[in-house]
Amino acid sequence: MNHLIILPIVWPLLVALLTLLPPFDRSLLLRRYLSVGGSVVLLLISVLLVIQSTGSPAQLYQLGNWAAPFGISLLLDQVSSLMLCLTSVLAVASSLYASSGEDEGGFFFHSLLHFQLMGINGAFLTADLFNLFVFFEVLLIASYSLLIHGGGKAKTRAAVHYVILNLVGSALFLFALALIYGASGTLNMLDLGTKVASLSETQLQLLQGAVALLLVVFGLKAAVMPLHFWLGSAYSSVTPAVAALFAIMTKVGIYSLLRVFAMVLQDAGFVADWVFPVLWWTGLLTILMGVLGVLASEDLRKMASYLVIVSVGSLVAILSLGTPESVQALLYYLVHSTLATAALFLLADLIANQRGKAGDRLVNGRKVAQPVLLGSAFIVTALSIVGMPPFSGFIGKLLLLQAVSEGSAMLWYWSALLGSSLMLLIALSRAGSILFWQVSSSDAEARRAGGRRSTALVLLVLASPLLSLFAGPLTEWCQAAATQLQTIANLSPGAF
Repeated sequence: MNHLIILPIVWPLLVALLTLLPPFDRSLLLRRYLSVGGSVVLLLISVLLVIQSTGSPAQLYQLGNWAAPFGISLLLDQVSSLMLCLTSVLAVASSLYASSGEDEGGFFFHSLLHFQLMGINGAFLTADLFNLFVFFEVLLIASYSLLIHGGGKAKTRAAVHYVILNLVGSALFLFALALIYGASGTLNMLDLGTKVASLSETQLQLLQGAVALLLVVFGLKAAVMPLHFWLGSAYSSVTPAVAALFAIMTKVGIYSLLRVFAMVLQDAGFVADWVFPVLWWTGLLTILMGVLGVLASEDLRKMASYLVIVSVGSLVAILSLGTPESVQALLYYLVHSTLATAALFLLADLIANQRGKAGDRLVNGRKVAQPVLLGSAFIVTALSIVGMPPFSGFIGKLLLLQAVSEGSAMLWYWSALLGSSLMLLIALSRAGSILFWQVSSSDAEARRAGGRRSTALVLLVLASPLLSLFAGPLTEWCQAAATQLQTIANLSPGAF
């Protein structure tokens, strides 16, 4: 069963390559079956890994049986298995939704989708900073092409900004890796964690320089203020299935911050001295900028994009506390916010298809052809995002508030989180009333959502009530995952 750890990387690679070979290269229908089926298999693999990691010590997988820290290491713990499972759920919904016609804009759509899954899963599993860079590049190269899938000026413009910024980020990442290796002689995360305490003053200064660069790199990936400005145009211009999958992309940056600063470098004094304060204040500012973006949005896609930024700010600020309670809250809220915003991207497209020229813009338009389905989905998703009971958003935000329960931090964070919830309630209420009530006419010929699109939407929308229904065992599981994360920090590669 230990070899199961590498399957989330190998399986998407295999599916991506098969879509390029006969007979799949000649038939779009076969590529669709392979892509959706491959995503379902990936979900099953991820569920098995969640079961394998639950209640068990973390497992280190050495590729080629080369001993750490010299070989390539993959680390499976409860946090990484959770992220794999979350990614797989989005993969199933995205591939299924795209198979209803969105994939007709380019031959390589499904190949790129699974190459990106390979990169995302690799980033979640790797225990080596250099291979984290490698998997970042894999997922970014695939995302560049997915971003411009279908063509158009808006996509091209957003893609240019996205590519340039991420190329700069990649260069900074390489500089950071060089400084880390020069200071410690290793890039293995576990090995680095054990060597920090024995570094000289000069080596610690080099490491702090590398950490400053990593903050910029991971902050750019996560869209933390002031590195968030690329996300609004990028996410709102891509096709809806891609946008739903992109909902996990910012969480890769947050996961990297969590893995490096809450596990690898948690014993380094400078992390508590200035890294966590930087994350705290930038997180709060990111919430503010995201809320302003939501209030100023003129269409539902752009609103969903800025909701991603709001969730990023909430997660980054809570991450800076570095306690097991904050990590527990972070994990639960991360799952909720990712699925909720992904559902909103799909919902925005279905609404746009049924409102004629008005699309998803917040103006008067035609009545949607499926008001019960789309209206119910909007209510559940909106209330969950705002944090109203009994949906998962309420439980997630309650956990976040409980994790910040004393001192001036409580005043700042509670004000930011509760204030943002109020503003989001106003913005989403206004959007819903315009989209579903302020109608000028009905269109009997409006295109109704097909079975695949409806199924993908319902899959993501139902996640909120399910997360609430099983909130008890899920929060306990997240607590165990947070405890395990801090336990791993004290282990060397040879302890596995």
